[in-house]
Amino acid sequence: MQKFLNRSQITKRFSFVILILTSLILLIKPAMKLVYPIKYENEIREISDYFGLDPYLVAGIISTESRFNEEAVSIKGAKGLMQVKDTTKKWCMENFEVPFFDNDAVLNISIGCTYFRYLMDKYDSNVTTALAAYNAGEGNVSKWLKLENPKDYTLSKIPFHETKNYVETVETRTKIYRFLYS
Repeated sequence: MQKFLNRSQITKRFSFVILILTSLILLIKPAMKLVYPIKYENEIREISDYFGLDPYLVAGIISTESRFNEEAVSIKGAKGLMQVKDTTKKWCMENFEVPFFDNDAVLNISIGCTYFRYLMDKYDSNVTTALAAYNAGEGNVSKWLKLENPKDYTLSKIPFHETKNYVETVETRTKIYRFLYS
């Protein structure tokens, strides 16, 4: 014959489960921070704030682009933490006020955020579209949007597999950074 639990027993078991879950979260966060570190955290926060960007999104972009390696260079010539091409750097420097020149890494974050802010403004603050353009270029995204409204653009409509994966990765890492560092 099965015995029913009384209210006190249920409360004790529930409290035990909550204690175990809380303990796991407290142990998991430090371990996850080793896998998902944030270099230049203060600079990312300051520059993101200046441009009205989510610092966890910027960290997600940097993590995806370079894994926080300031010396990273892509096969297409993009450089630094945010993988900025020389042509993009020059264009941003000529067309926008680019603040924060402390060192090359901070300048790279500043230029990357300048360009990403431009993309966010151009695509009506649609993060998916701005990320797709950051990865695949504005020309490609403009072609994709000919039949779409940028506000309604969804991840499933990105025809480049690499760009679709890029957007998914940045969005996932943004959530991870928000969980770990907020």
